[in-house]
This record gives sequence, C-alpha cells and structure tokens, in this order.
Amino acid sequence: MTAAPVLTVRRVVTTRAGGFSAPPYDSFNLGDHVGDDPEAVRRNRARLADTLGLPADHVIWMEQIHGRTIATVDGPRTEPFPGTDALITTRPGLALVVLSADCVPLLLSDDEAGVVAAVHAGRVGARIGIVPRVLEAMVAAGARPDRIGALLGPAASGRQYEVPAAMRADVEAHLPGSATTTVRGTPGLDLRAGIRRQLTAAGVTAVAEDPRCTIEDTALFSHRRGAPTGRLGSVIWMESGTA
Repeated sequence: MTAAPVLTVRRVVTTRAGGFSAPPYDSFNLGDHVGDDPEAVRRNRARLADTLGLPADHVIWMEQIHGRTIATVDGPRTEPFPGTDALITTRPGLALVVLSADCVPLLLSDDEAGVVAAVHAGRVGARIGIVPRVLEAMVAAGARPDRIGALLGPAASGRQYEVPAAMRADVEAHLPGSATTTVRGTPGLDLRAGIRRQLTAAGVTAVAEDPRCTIEDTALFSHRRGAPTGRLGSVIWMESGTA
C-alpha cells in the first residue's frame, strides 16, 4: 500500500530579538525599506531561512505598498514581489512572509486543499478590501471558505491605535466593526476586529488571534511607538510528508 501524502501547515511570528541590526532597528529587523544597514537585514533574513530549515530562495518576500495586489508564488525566488500586499501558493516548501510594525499580518490556509496565503492588511489595504480579494484567489486555487483557517498576527490594538474621528468613521464605513475608543477616550481603530468580522461574513469561522499589541509590547516593533524602527515577519508555509 502506498502511503498517503500529508501536508502540515506551519506558522511563525518573529520578535525584535535574535538578530544583527543596531538601534533603532535592534535587532531582528526583517524590513529592507526602513533605513537599516542592508547587510544586517540580509543576515537577519538568512537567519530566518536557516531557522525555518529552508533555502533562502524558498522564503518569499513582498514589496508592500498598502494596496490590494496579490501575487501567486509557483517557485523559489530571490527578489521580493514588487508592489504586492498578498502572496498565495499551492506549493509545499515555499514560505510566504508578511512584514509589519502595527499593520495586521494575516495568515490563511486551507490545509485540505493545500492553499496558503500571507496578507499585509494595514488600515489602507483593509479599507479597500484586500482580504476579500485574497479569499477569492484562494477559492480559485481550490480552497473553501469553511475550511480556511486564519491567524491575525500581532498589531496595533484598538486600545492604542488613535486616529482622527473622520478617519475612524471612514474606515468603519468600509470595514464594519473596526471603530473603537482608545484607553485615552479618543477615536480609535481595531483593524483585527473589523477583519475578523469580514472573515466570518465570508464563511471563515476558524479565526485565531495573537492578542499582542505592537504599540504596548516592547518585544515587538511598532512604527507608532517609535519610528524609525524595524519590521516583524509573519510566515506561513506547507511541509509535505506521508501518513
């Protein structure tokens, strides 16, 4: 009897610790666009790939622009996908990375269909609908919403993410459930709450959330708490094996 192939989905979220970058990017900064020493970023990215047990060209990066462009990853790659805020693949062994420092990193998978995605869902991208577009792309690749699992990574919390009242109202109109009031009694946004509601409305019921607030937790990078700063990586990939 031939052993049946089995896919295991892995997810990793990095912190500030364990890298080569000097302050204010100390020390495991994975962003190559924030003013850090390029050699330090290269070494940090190489360390991430080594820790994941993958060749460097199997760790796939994006040049994130707060848009809603999606790229399909079908093989190893040495350069980031330009102008992209979501990656999707059906290929085991390719790790998709989303960078963040207050925006919401969203990792999605249909383990049965063998489809995974990594999404950069900041205020602008979430407002203009990147999440529904990614779900549509996953379904086109064979996924089903009721089988998709989602992880909302560490991000600015509604307790701390202060915005003007007009901006809160605008985002709430496009991403219902995101309006909140901060601990200071000022208008705020909870993008993870809005995205969770959006996922649930689309039929995704298995939604997990990393509760950490990037603004509050000094083990994480936060652009709002102290710019310039580095970027965290949230990573998803599939490993193939046999049962």
